[in-house]
Amino acid sequence: MSKKGVTGHDEWVVTQALATALVALEQLPEKIQPRPHMDDLRKLLTAGCAPGSVGLHLAQAKCRLFPQTDPETIYREYGLEAGRD
Repeated sequence: MSKKGVTGHDEWVVTQALATALVALEQLPEKIQPRPHMDDLRKLLTAGCAPGSVGLHLAQAKCRLFPQTDPETIYREYGLEAGRD
């Protein structure tokens, strides 16, 4: 059985990488954030996600980057309730 793409789950890997990169760049001081590139990252993320799931991917990425932060707080920040949406 051959795998699809390089890893067998390329789309998921790219989606997670884009979300994580975007959340990380948002943590930079505003004046040095690469806004045009961040806008492009968001477009790519949106294009690769199921409709309405961008916030979920961003919340999951932020939870991974900031494990000390309450996950429910992060999910609410992205308009989600307790990570169930």
